[in-house]
Amino acid sequence: MGKRMQKIEEELPDADPLKRLQLVQERIDLQAELAASEHKVDLDALEKDFVDAARSYSDRKGISYAAWRELGVPAATLRRAGVTRSANG
Repeated sequence: MGKRMQKIEEELPDADPLKRLQLVQERIDLQAELAASEHKVDLDALEKDFVDAARSYSDRKGISYAAWRELGVPAATLRRAGVTRSANG
């Protein structure tokens, strides 16, 4: 990716307007791709935090097991959090 970015920077000054537009867009796309690849999320830590908070949050807000499941939270994660099918409907 770095070599392509360097090549884009070299080509930009002499590029005709349409080519310049394409190069600028390619540079933006590469920068976004680089930023996304650098941002790693620790899913284990997020799940642990969810497990620690989900039961009390669900109780306070009246959020059911079914609502969490519909949003894609795995049943095993809800079980670890203490959110059951009978809690909150």
